[in-house]
Amino acid sequence: MDTYTVLLVDDEEEVIQVIMKKINWEGVGFSVIGHAGNGVKALELVEEYQPDVVMTDIKMPYMDGLELSTRIKAEFPETKILFFTGFDEFEYAREAVHLEVEEYILKPVNSMELVNVFTQLKLKLDQEISEKRNVEILEKYYMESLPLLQRNFYTTLLEGRISEKELSGYLSDYRISFSGPCFCCLVIHTSSSQVPENMNPLLLSTSVQKQAEEHLGRRWQARCFPYLGNTILIAQLKREEEISELTDECERFCRYARHMIGAVVTVGIGVVCKNILELAHSYSSAREALSYRVIYGTSKAINMKEIVPQEGEKSELKSDVELSELFKKICLGSETEIVGAVDHYLHHISFSEKSLQQYHIHVMELVTALYRFSVNHEIVSEAFAGNMKMQYNRLSDLEPGALRKWLIELSFSFREELLHVQSRSMKSFISRAKEYVESNYMDEDLSLDGVCRFLGVSNSYFSTIFKKETGNSFIGYLTDYRMDQASRLLIETNEKSYIIAKQVGYTDPNYFSYVFKRRFGVSPSRYRTEHVKRED
Repeated sequence: MDTYTVLLVDDEEEVIQVIMKKINWEGVGFSVIGHAGNGVKALELVEEYQPDVVMTDIKMPYMDGLELSTRIKAEFPETKILFFTGFDEFEYAREAVHLEVEEYILKPVNSMELVNVFTQLKLKLDQEISEKRNVEILEKYYMESLPLLQRNFYTTLLEGRISEKELSGYLSDYRISFSGPCFCCLVIHTSSSQVPENMNPLLLSTSVQKQAEEHLGRRWQARCFPYLGNTILIAQLKREEEISELTDECERFCRYARHMIGAVVTVGIGVVCKNILELAHSYSSAREALSYRVIYGTSKAINMKEIVPQEGEKSELKSDVELSELFKKICLGSETEIVGAVDHYLHHISFSEKSLQQYHIHVMELVTALYRFSVNHEIVSEAFAGNMKMQYNRLSDLEPGALRKWLIELSFSFREELLHVQSRSMKSFISRAKEYVESNYMDEDLSLDGVCRFLGVSNSYFSTIFKKETGNSFIGYLTDYRMDQASRLLIETNEKSYIIAKQVGYTDPNYFSYVFKRRFGVSPSRYRTEHVKRED
């Protein structure tokens, strides 16, 4: 049985205590999570706890029940509102039909009536939850999110993170059909430096994707989606020999894009595979083919099989995948997983399977990849502080055991540095928020939404991180900071309390006095008198 939460709001403490004791809350399926003496405090509690029901009086200081209900319905529309009020305010409350208030209860509160109201309210909440869980509704939500789920599946497939055991389940759940029997990955790159005048590069890339879907998608039953700044097509072929025809069509598409929309498009064409689980290899080779545009030029299709000898190709692709896996483990895995990834990678560049020349090439690629990884992740490493050529020569002469030890130790140090970088980033994030408060605390409109817009993050993420790092909610921190500034101004200046209230972001001097007393235990005037005397 679902238990729902209730927040009680009344400026008379004894009324709240009576209501809390009048009924067996657990027996009717509810629990009281808190209570507040005014609308402002109630709104803070609603933002923090998001109760299912708010039972509120109408006439209260600082923010009355009608305004509180309006704010709650705007920000938390699922929350149910109950009014309990005196007879003279009853008709006034009933006029507020736009608030979608569940019930109006007259004071003094009758326990039997209260039980009946919450019993009926629980039935309504149960029904709403049941409807949300309804299979047909869930199916509708699922179908709306299906394109995104499919795109995530395709990218995960290209990253080689789907096992054979998982494949059939994903295809069934995401309603994907791959008839094949052969597959090939295309990477379509749109130049961002050669763009028609007055054309946004992002819009141009989007236009290229749409044109690719129309010109290549239908003929090759291709799955088309954006990934890492490029457009990806997973093409299906009836025979492996059709790769030549596909290459020609891609070549024509590059010329079409240049002529019709002024886009400089290059297509990298990966190796053909007969199992969609091998698309990670095809994607890797397509990216490599695309990199050859610095040699062969742009506005053309580059087929990996045509520019690189077929012998040894599979092994090259496999080692590239294993190296990517190592970097993923450095970012997200445990030390044990890192060691496993190092061993998998080194197995593919061992002397038993490579010539000495190939081994040296792999070591050079390893050093380059590690250096690029450290730069991209702002890692300062002694391993790359010296001469890169000397580093490469030293590693090329290491025996397998020594190379393994070096790579494991370096991977561990990268992992440790990443953790420090993340920690520093989080602290910098909180510092920026505090600096924003210091610069804007006098603004009465300063809010959680405002600081989140400034930082460019969601409210939920910011609130979680801020509370974790400071031990206080953002609203609590802002209030404390304003009160600290107010106490300083009370001692250092002769300004009136209402002026100081405005200087620290409060337009209502009465509410300012209420918050100040809640923080320091005395009124602003009493605080000034006590501290000025003490200093004298």
